[in-house]
Amino acid sequence: MQSLESNALEPTRADLQGLSFGRRALRFLPVYGLVILTVFLIVLFSILLPNTFPTMLNLRSIVSDKAIIALLSLGAMIPMAAGRIDLTVGYGIVLWHILAISLQTLWGFPWPIAVAVVLMLGAFTGFLNGMLVEVAKIDSFIATLGTGTVLYALALWHTGGRQMVGQLPDGFYALNNTFIFGLPITGYYLIAITVVMWLVLEYTPVGRYLYAIGANQRAAQLNGIPTRKYVIGSFIASGMMTALAGVLLAAKLRIGQASVGLEFLLPALVGAFLGSTTIKPGRVNVWGTVVGVAILAVGISGIQQFGGSFWVEPLFNGVTLLIAIGIAGYAQRKKGAEKR
Repeated sequence: MQSLESNALEPTRADLQGLSFGRRALRFLPVYGLVILTVFLIVLFSILLPNTFPTMLNLRSIVSDKAIIALLSLGAMIPMAAGRIDLTVGYGIVLWHILAISLQTLWGFPWPIAVAVVLMLGAFTGFLNGMLVEVAKIDSFIATLGTGTVLYALALWHTGGRQMVGQLPDGFYALNNTFIFGLPITGYYLIAITVVMWLVLEYTPVGRYLYAIGANQRAAQLNGIPTRKYVIGSFIASGMMTALAGVLLAAKLRIGQASVGLEFLLPALVGAFLGSTTIKPGRVNVWGTVVGVAILAVGISGIQQFGGSFWVEPLFNGVTLLIAIGIAGYAQRKKGAEKR
């Protein structure tokens, strides 16, 4: 859990005082290295693949494919800010996208009611996770792994291993399939949620409390912060984000099946962990998470256009995570040595 703690490593004004321009640039390299690498990959693939990569079609494909993963990553980073981890982001989306369809096709719910029910169930699942972690004192990794496995089992039981299909309203399809200025509406959802989360986490007491809990929960308690309430709230927010991603996935796929969704778990967690290595390294943060998902999207898209096989995506996810965490760990150890 050390990698989740809120020990931001961005250089302070005192750290930069008296340094030359070159040394200052080196101090900022760990902070914006992932951003620079993302821009470098975009330029590189645009030069090497001028007919396919720098196109509106490719941009639409990236936004359509990765917006849901980005939403899951943002949901996962909320408990991470409080020093917890939520694995139900990968399991919950399986059940939620199935329920979003079956509530309409099997029980005749209007699509707005079906969406509201799924969001409430997601929030309730987050509440259960928070209670298991804070009241039952079960490690968050174990608690959310158990809860997620139960959700996946419920999805298998509900579907019986079959696909959930049926005619759905056009309004429900429009949640994912609408295009604005040539881009999928899911990209605009992502921008709006990102800005709101950034404002809340960086400029409100809620965000400061979550980061304080993640850095040192005992110290936060001694300073009067109701840690239990905020940790449970972070899981509720994560559960609702997962449910929203499930609704959008259902509107995109138009069918529900239990074999879809689990593949989102690793990319979502990788994006959130990568977010802790950039912008504010050593601390999960909103824009870092978006950059983390972006570099995965750009790298995988470029490699696949070169003819990479189906196993390229999980390989790239794993290698990128290890490299990024290694760089962040090196920066943290170097700064600690300088302080000593």
